[in-house]
Amino acid sequence: MILGIASGVIGCLAYWKRQNLMSDALSHAALPGVVVVFLLTGEKHLFYLVIGAGISALIGAYFIQWVTTSSRISEDSAMGMVLSVFYGLGIMLLTIANRLEGGNQSGLDRFIYGQAAAMVRSDVITMIILASIVILVVIVGFKEWKIYLFDPQLAKGLGLSVKGMNSLYTAVLVITIVVGIQAVGVILMAAMLIIPAVSSRYWTQSFKTMLVLAAVFGGLSGAGGTFISTLGRGLPTGSLIVVVAAGFFVVSLLFGKERGLIIKYFHFKSHQKAQTKSLEPLDGEVPGK
Repeated sequence: MILGIASGVIGCLAYWKRQNLMSDALSHAALPGVVVVFLLTGEKHLFYLVIGAGISALIGAYFIQWVTTSSRISEDSAMGMVLSVFYGLGIMLLTIANRLEGGNQSGLDRFIYGQAAAMVRSDVITMIILASIVILVVIVGFKEWKIYLFDPQLAKGLGLSVKGMNSLYTAVLVITIVVGIQAVGVILMAAMLIIPAVSSRYWTQSFKTMLVLAAVFGGLSGAGGTFISTLGRGLPTGSLIVVVAAGFFVVSLLFGKERGLIIKYFHFKSHQKAQTKSLEPLDGEVPGK
């Protein structure tokens, strides 16, 4: 649940930064760091693996920025390149790790698709601490985040460091990603950041309300998907969490107060009916006069 809450909140920042693909790119970029740490330490300790994943994802973010600023390649193209190259490197290193003595028992492949059942108490505590830090950073700096996202020029005028906010945004995004990769996996982690934020956008025009709704959708997705996975044997937790989140999106797409398709349809029909009624002739009036 706390992973879903953190993902929903940070996903809103990525949504308004128009960097939804960034979460996908950094999720995949975290994989090489996980495998390298395992190769160096020979242990699958979540805290060390998270550090490795974070460093790898930050390197990926740096490469995206470097490619964008030093060439004519667009940002989304740079993200796609980093996503593919880092993920390919991670798979290659994972193959090497699995061929080593005891490598098949390492369980590193679980970081690709996620396996919450493999987590132990210390893993959960690590996840809660890091996710709580991310949530706290957004809550404490809510006004600064709002100015930074919607009016960077005003932020500069007020003395707010846009470069510093960019670095902080990348940091909290990376932390959220590395926290969730064991439970959800590098492939599906992007969905946890994107879907709750997009779903909440159908219900409100307020940034604050959007953050709250995204946190609710993300938290319920995390708890709901995990609960459903306990009802059967071998059901994948990460996949079910994303499926539940997709269910919230479908409901929001249809019934969202601001942009829901059904609500928009009824508004259109009501407006059409009002226009037709205004064109009808009054009693005793000759049409066309």
